[in-house]
Amino acid sequence: MWTALCWLAVAPGAGWAVARLVGLDRGPLVQLLAFTPYVAAGSLAPLVLALALRRRWPAVVAALTTVVLLALVVPRALPTTQPSPGGPTVRVLTANLLAGAADPQTLVDLVRTERVDLLVVQEFTPTAEAELDRLGLDRLLPYRQLNPVVGTPGSGLYARHPISDGGIRQLRGGWGFTQAYATVAVPGAPPVRVESAHPAAPYALDQTGYWRADLAAQPAATPDGPLSILAGDFNATLDHAPLRALLDTGYADAAASVGAGLTGTWGPYDGDAIPPVVIDHVLVDRRIAVRAVAVHPLPGSDHRMVLAELRLPGADAPGGGG
Repeated sequence: MWTALCWLAVAPGAGWAVARLVGLDRGPLVQLLAFTPYVAAGSLAPLVLALALRRRWPAVVAALTTVVLLALVVPRALPTTQPSPGGPTVRVLTANLLAGAADPQTLVDLVRTERVDLLVVQEFTPTAEAELDRLGLDRLLPYRQLNPVVGTPGSGLYARHPISDGGIRQLRGGWGFTQAYATVAVPGAPPVRVESAHPAAPYALDQTGYWRADLAAQPAATPDGPLSILAGDFNATLDHAPLRALLDTGYADAAASVGAGLTGTWGPYDGDAIPPVVIDHVLVDRRIAVRAVAVHPLPGSDHRMVLAELRLPGADAPGGGG
C-alpha cells in the first residue's frame, strides 16, 4: 500500500517533467505548463515522502523529477553573462492596458520618473490614447506608431527618438490582435526594430491553434542583420515550446538574463485566484546587454508592467546596422 501511495505521489510530477522536456504544448497542457515553476517547487514533497517510507525506486524517480524541473526553472533566477556593447542605454516599458481600463496616470508617471525611451502597449483603445496624451505622454514620447481599437485588438508604440518604417501587423488569432512596429533611431546606436507583441491567448482549447500560429508569426531575430526588440504580452511563459523556439532565433529574455525571470506579470492582479505567471516579456537581440529589469503594478489591468534597461551596441558595431 505504501509503495502504491509513493508511486501515486511521484507519477504526476514525473509526467509533467517529461511533457515539459519534449514540448507537449497541446490541449490543456498549454495552460498547465505555465505553472511549471510551482510544480518544480512542489516536486520536493513526493521525494521526501518516498525517502521517509524508504521506497527506493519511487525515491529515485522523484529525485530525477526534481532535478529535471529545477534545472529547467532555476536558471531564470540566476543572472547570465552579458555582452559588452559600447552604445547608449535605453529603457523599454511594456504594458497591457486591459482594453483601456488601466490607470493612465500610473503609466505616464512611470514613463516620466524612469525616463522611459520606448513604450509598447497592448489592448490599446482610443480613450486610452486620448487620456495618455492629456496627461503629457505626447510630450514625453513624441514619436509614435499607433493603432487604437475599441476592445482588446489595439496596439501602440511610443518613442523618445524618431521612428521610420512603421506599420501594424494583423494577427490571425480569434481576437484579431494587432502589433505596432517601427524602426527607432537611437542616437549613437544602429537602427533598432521594435514591435509590440500580443499573440492570441490560449484561454480555451479551441484557441490553442491560434496561439501557436500567432507565436510562430512573430518576427524572428536577425543575428547578422538589424537589431530587434520584441516586447509585450506573449501569453506564453518560458515553459512553452513556441516561445523557446522564438528565442532560439537569436533573442534573449531580458528578465531571465538578469535573474528576474520568475517575477510574475499576470494572474491575481485583477482579483482572480490565479498564481502569478510570467507571460509579459522583453525579448532583445543577443548583441544587446540587459542591465536591469523591474516589474511595476498597473491598477485597472490584470497585467503588471515590465521595464527593461538595455545597453545597445555602438553605431559602428559590426553588423549592427544590418
